[in-house]
Amino acid sequence: MMNRPYVTVREAAQMLKVSEGKLMELVDGKKLHAYHIAGQYLRLKRDEVLQLKSSGDVASETVKFPYTVQERARDLFFYNDVYIAAFLVILGLLYIVFFTRY
Repeated sequence: MMNRPYVTVREAAQMLKVSEGKLMELVDGKKLHAYHIAGQYLRLKRDEVLQLKSSGDVASETVKFPYTVQERARDLFFYNDVYIAAFLVILGLLYIVFFTRY
């Protein structure tokens, strides 16, 4: 639907080839004007986005940072720490039940 006058934040970010966070920095820095539709939906004028793109004031973000193995491991333990602890407790209890004599 190329004929819509307003675009979403995601669509505008894709048009400018920047992240949504960078786009919101542009809005905060008054390089783009954002409009609230129905009091809650944030939209930008397509013409303003295209004008900013053609002006060359915004550099495309092409740098991608790899998600390293260390970051994956850190996130695994950070977000699943309760499940890992519960698993270890269950293993300990199973060991006590099946391998100890009382």
